[in-house]
Amino acid sequence: MGITSGIVLYAVIWFMTFLVVLPIRIKTQGDLGDIVAGTHAGAPEHHHLKKKAWITTAVAAVLWAIIAGIILSGVISISDFDWTENLPPVQ
Repeated sequence: MGITSGIVLYAVIWFMTFLVVLPIRIKTQGDLGDIVAGTHAGAPEHHHLKKKAWITTAVAAVLWAIIAGIILSGVISISDFDWTENLPPVQ
């Protein structure tokens, strides 16, 4: 795995993790009973975005290390996913 593919892998893992972490412990205006006129009741009141970004960065780094280790060790390779190798030849 090259540097570029490692960075792309980390970015994909980071954004997927961020989308999972984002709705955790969110407090909406409807939950708190303080709805601002002109906004939806489901609008976040306290989102803790900076804390969630740091948590996402830490979790993504651990997941990236595990996945990159598996890829670099050769336990799983592209040929494991190449289902066309097992097809009979076309006549």
